[in-house]
Amino acid sequence: MAKYAVLVVDMLEDFVNGALTCDMAKEIVPDVARLVDAAREKNVPVIFSNDCHIKGVDKELEFWGDHAIAGTPGAEVIPELKADPEKDFIVPKRHYSGFFGTDLNILLRDLGVDTCVICGLHAHMCCRHTGADAYQYGFDLVIPEETTGSFTKEDYLGGLEYFKATYGGEVCKLDDLISRF
Repeated sequence: MAKYAVLVVDMLEDFVNGALTCDMAKEIVPDVARLVDAAREKNVPVIFSNDCHIKGVDKELEFWGDHAIAGTPGAEVIPELKADPEKDFIVPKRHYSGFFGTDLNILLRDLGVDTCVICGLHAHMCCRHTGADAYQYGFDLVIPEETTGSFTKEDYLGGLEYFKATYGGEVCKLDDLISRF
């Protein structure tokens, strides 16, 4: 039986309501909230993998402009997800992948996780790079299709296809996944 953890990638104010907002970000909020609530109810770890940039330093800002700057409201998890640092895990990141330069792999190992459920933004970018590293570390991947978005439908579909074709990731319906918890 799989030992899941839910990795919530960049569901932050700047991605949903601010500097890097897009329509799909707003559309997935209710389903990401359902996933997070179901995971908590079944004692599945919820880990927020959050951009947390250093202004004027991080290379990513050259491409995307200032967003999710450490200590600003734009770097906060959206309130709909009710992030609770006493129950959930918060892993700040300065690069696309939630693993690069963080202790995410150690945390997942300590929790006994073997399967990463990836949701959030963006399917073709931060979710994809987080998935790549999860795969390289030997984790299985599951992506509920309703809980991931991108700037465009093409990027979203390409991101999901890449998960399947390159990492053997399972793309499924949210209700199907919740029934497995």
